[in-house]
Amino acid sequence: MKGERSIKGVHTMEKGHSGDRPALDQINLRLEPGVYGLLGPNGAGKSTLMNIITGNLDPTDGEVRWEGKNIRSLGASYRSLLGYAPQQQGLYDHFSGLRFLSYMAALKGITKKEQAGEIRRVLDFVNLWDDRKRPLGTYSGGMKQRILIAQALLGDPKCIVLDEPTAGLDPRERVRVRERIRAISGKRIILVSTHVVSDIEPIAEEILLLKAGKLVDKGTVGALCEKYGGGGLEEAYMQIFGEDDGHDSPDRI
Repeated sequence: MKGERSIKGVHTMEKGHSGDRPALDQINLRLEPGVYGLLGPNGAGKSTLMNIITGNLDPTDGEVRWEGKNIRSLGASYRSLLGYAPQQQGLYDHFSGLRFLSYMAALKGITKKEQAGEIRRVLDFVNLWDDRKRPLGTYSGGMKQRILIAQALLGDPKCIVLDEPTAGLDPRERVRVRERIRAISGKRIILVSTHVVSDIEPIAEEILLLKAGKLVDKGTVGALCEKYGGGGLEEAYMQIFGEDDGHDSPDRI
């Protein structure tokens, strides 16, 4: 299928106090256009998986393929298909929002002629057009999160990876970002890692559940809720991960 991505046997190691341990253990997935929620407690391997998908980290074993081709063989053409918004990133505080997006657009190979329209589009998406000339150092935490989402959308990528995209946003902005993610998801893959179950529950075609580096379950919201007692997704999450495993419970708003 056009735009299909597969993750085959991905396995990678990390250094621990007692020696090497698997950060991810034989992850196998096939993703098609739509919204995917990536859920799991802290230390589950979500960030490692996202870094492998975005090409920022090589797995110890296994591979990620885009339309049947290993992403390592695609080089710059793969990066042009990708949008990534990390949860935390050092921003240039003296840059305005407009200058930051112009800089990111240039890095993505977007021509000067195309930049104005692209930047207006993504700033409107995150509701920051009126603040585009302000230095990033004056932005609130939520505004900084939104500008990171905006840069991920530059160039109309076919695959978007969002790490905690609603962190620091007030309830109105959370809903707005969630609904915009839904609106743009039809022809692209969107992978959303979040601790806020209610942010992803209404929009995800499929939920991926990671625990201790393993994909412990996956399925539609309805199927998972039915499998784990017929309640909501938060109840299913708590049944899978528990409250006393030493990790965070899902946030509620």
